[in-house]
Amino acid sequence: MEFDLSPLWISLKASAIATFLTFFLGIAGARWMLSTRIRGKALIEGIFISPLVLPPTVIGFLLLLLFGRNGAIGQFLLKFDLTILFTWQAAVITATVVSFPLMYKTALGSFEQIDANLLNAARTLGASEWTVFWRIMLPLAWPGILAGTILTFARALGEFGATLMLAGNIPGQTQTIPMAIYFAVEAGDMRQATIWVLIVLSLALSVLTAVNYWTDLQKKSPQPNPKYRHRKLIINGVHASNLDGHFAHPTTYLHFPDKPQSNVAKFANYGGTNKKNNQPETGLFLNIFKPLSGFALNVGFDIGQEVLGILGASGSGKSMTLRCIAGLETPTSGKIAVNGKVLFDSVQGINVPSKDRRIGFLFQNYALFPHLTVAENIAFGLQHLSASEQQLRVKEQLISVQMSGLENRYPQELSGGQQQRVALARAIASSPALLLLDEPFSALDTHLRSQLERELMQALANYRGITLFVSHNLEEVYRVCENLLVLADGSAIAFDTKQNIFDRPRNFTVAQLTGCKNFCAAKPLAETVVEAIDWRCDLTVAEPIPKSLVSVGIRAHQISFVSACDRENTFPCWIASTVETPHRVTLYLKLHSPPHNSQDYHLQAEVFKEKWRAIKDNPFPWYVHLEPIRLILMEA
Repeated sequence: MEFDLSPLWISLKASAIATFLTFFLGIAGARWMLSTRIRGKALIEGIFISPLVLPPTVIGFLLLLLFGRNGAIGQFLLKFDLTILFTWQAAVITATVVSFPLMYKTALGSFEQIDANLLNAARTLGASEWTVFWRIMLPLAWPGILAGTILTFARALGEFGATLMLAGNIPGQTQTIPMAIYFAVEAGDMRQATIWVLIVLSLALSVLTAVNYWTDLQKKSPQPNPKYRHRKLIINGVHASNLDGHFAHPTTYLHFPDKPQSNVAKFANYGGTNKKNNQPETGLFLNIFKPLSGFALNVGFDIGQEVLGILGASGSGKSMTLRCIAGLETPTSGKIAVNGKVLFDSVQGINVPSKDRRIGFLFQNYALFPHLTVAENIAFGLQHLSASEQQLRVKEQLISVQMSGLENRYPQELSGGQQQRVALARAIASSPALLLLDEPFSALDTHLRSQLERELMQALANYRGITLFVSHNLEEVYRVCENLLVLADGSAIAFDTKQNIFDRPRNFTVAQLTGCKNFCAAKPLAETVVEAIDWRCDLTVAEPIPKSLVSVGIRAHQISFVSACDRENTFPCWIASTVETPHRVTLYLKLHSPPHNSQDYHLQAEVFKEKWRAIKDNPFPWYVHLEPIRLILMEA
């Protein structure tokens, strides 16, 4: 008797078509599930994955109710004299339904593993949601999706129970391999059943081997495919090496009033104001409110075309402020406008999408697209330009960040400093009206940070726009920015020039954030004298004493040592302990009497090693001088 191969062809045909359908349905379902915020989402997901946990006969019965002659779809098909029951198409439907959860869950898991900053970076570069999906999500999730596709095929190939109920067991028409095995065993033909089992095992093992091989290949080779790695970059048909670039140099202007004139703090003297809505025609206007975990973000200010530093401790709302400006987060209420264009207004119901805000965002982890080259990363936000204009911009930026010759490398082939340069070039390439820098040096070592800091300052000097520079590093902010906004628990507690904020912080939090280490409860005694309660001394001060004075402070490096107690604010002191760094020594000083232990001290003083070597052997008591003009008077 000739061996009938029809179950093999029917199984392969039904599984292939089911895999094709499931590929698109699973990816679409996963993408929709990631983006939707509808009620009942958990129930919908439960329906999607139910074929994984329900018995196949239950799935087959439900499909029979749906596609049978009395079912909704069955009755509709009868109008066209069509039926699904007991046809090979029914086998396709059952294979699609039972294998869908595998494709869906694999695609969903692959999408969820993509760094959200990569997607947000694409949006801030002007990419639509479809572009984000097609150019970022799908390529990065592709290894997982391919593995899921192979597993989906294997699952469709082995479907039995649901297929038997909906398609039946018609030899040569609907009989698949699993049914051929079952009925061969029922008929006592163990030889035929064994042959089909061996065929299924071979197919299944081939599929699983292919999945494991692909997974191992991805682990060993995280880099993009080498055959594309050194190709000449072509964007819209034009080579990146054919063009030269140039830069324009901006001029800026600032005016600082003594006190804000409204509830929104102001820095700049703008060129004009839109009288209709009382908002600046140039610069950034921000006044937003957004409840967060533990506190509420409540920030308002407006600035001109300048570099504004935002300083604050971790979790103070710095990054959230940037994300609200970029459209990656939505404030509960308020208004955001850049150069007169309203980006968000809760009253008018305006919320411009990220892709339309013309805002460059340099993320803390740089968020370079790993599957695109350096030049392709820089050109990502330039798709609205012609091919020649794209190439001109790419060439300009490569030169400006000293990356010429590396345009065809991938991010994984670059150092941390080079990645930072590329991220900055990508953010600036589209000439955004506003540039947001979220702790751009936090992932770099000290030497590289210093070098790139100088390069960033040069790049910002050539950038014609507004810049917000976020950091918790006070020295970094001081060097890069002329003006500072200090945040604490979501609120602005200082907004002034860096000189004023560092020299005259008005409260404890600002003083602490700007590096002051010495604080003491204080109360006024006379017009120019305060009592330092914890230090047990009276201090002469140079600045006017505020009515709500609560403490006095002095920076560690501004404490000086003198030879005798012959002037005001000079007191005997002893060393409780010392801590050395490569270039400085911190001295923990006890005033008036020797310390009892290393924790018994009043002040921290910092001196260079040369000064320390000159004084360390002097007999005690030493004499410390707190210069009146250096004393910081702080209010509640």
